Amino acid sequence: MNRLEGLPRWLAIDAPHESVAALFAAFCHEVVREGAPIHRVSLGLEGLHPEVSGWQHMWTREALSSRETDRATAPTSRSYLHSPTRIVDETGRAFRRRLDQPSPHLPLLDELRLGGMTDYVMYPLPFLDRSRTAVISFATADRDGFDDRVLAELEFAVRLLSPYLERRVLRRISMDLLDTYVGPHTGQRILEGHVERGAVEQIEAAIWFADLRGFTALSETTPTSQVLAILNDWFGIAGEVIAAQGGEILKFMGDAVLAIFPTAADQDRRTACRRAMAAAEEFTHRTDAANARRRSHGAPPVAHALVLDVGEVAYGNVGAAHRMDFTVIGPAVNRASRLLHLAKRLERPVLVSDAVARELDTALIDLGHHELRDVALPQRVFEPGRRTSV
Repeated sequence: MNRLEGLPRWLAIDAPHESVAALFAAFCHEVVREGAPIHRVSLGLEGLHPEVSGWQHMWTREALSSRETDRATAPTSRSYLHSPTRIVDETGRAFRRRLDQPSPHLPLLDELRLGGMTDYVMYPLPFLDRSRTAVISFATADRDGFDDRVLAELEFAVRLLSPYLERRVLRRISMDLLDTYVGPHTGQRILEGHVERGAVEQIEAAIWFADLRGFTALSETTPTSQVLAILNDWFGIAGEVIAAQGGEILKFMGDAVLAIFPTAADQDRRTACRRAMAAAEEFTHRTDAANARRRSHGAPPVAHALVLDVGEVAYGNVGAAHRMDFTVIGPAVNRASRLLHLAKRLERPVLVSDAVARELDTALIDLGHHELRDVALPQRVFEPGRRTSV
């Protein structure tokens, strides 16, 4: 009789499905409870995240551990290149090895053998998408290892578990991709079903709009690889300071970045503006430091223009029927765009609208009123500096 005959019902009805780690740990305990002689189980899953290659979960009868793997080093790391995982990835077939002899080309197996394990088997998880790593391995300390019946039962258990794991992995991939390409708040709205063209909500937000000065000339005179490196460094600083203050980048446009700091239950208009200003000040501090390093290496500095405004905007879907953008539109966004041109004309790295200035305690310099194209009334603007009455 199959010792795992109760596993299908358990997976369908009783198994915890709130996370991969919870499901994996419960699965291991259930397989042991039904009589499988396993003492160590490892689960390796690959995702789609710009910094994280995937996750490894390790279960023993004493503990569960989990860790992320770095995308930059995972494919070339010695631990992967000399591992059963690589063999299974390349062959698409199960790998089994009795641990009664040294395995000099597979250090993990030597480690398991010295730790008292006698047999090891790794199976590819039969996901529909076979383009990424999805493997699970079992090791036993039983003197006789795994017999054919146990191996067949473990393979059966893996096939049963696979669709439940793939469902969780696909959701994680979806969330990671949306976080990466549209931002966590916007991504959550899309997952919740806000996908109809023209479906928007009115929100109040501080607008954070910045771009590089002289980018066209830089692109004409600098190799593309260097231009991309400059952009990525610059955008990287913007992303870190905006996220640190609770803002969200909506889009990168060439050399420009548009972000918002929405008001919410725990963040009123004043708080949103102050967080946007704090991000602008930290951004300027860090880009100044980056320019100092560039000068020390004989490279020209990279100047920027950055503006802040605040107001009500329409936040949601615009675009073509089959290609939409989740963005913000409204007078505050339009004014921010015009202010950005003004900042370049005045050669000021940061400009703050009158509406934002009224919400700040930051010392500001009054630059007076200026005409903005397509904006009805002249706009009073400020730059960071000594405190001026607003």
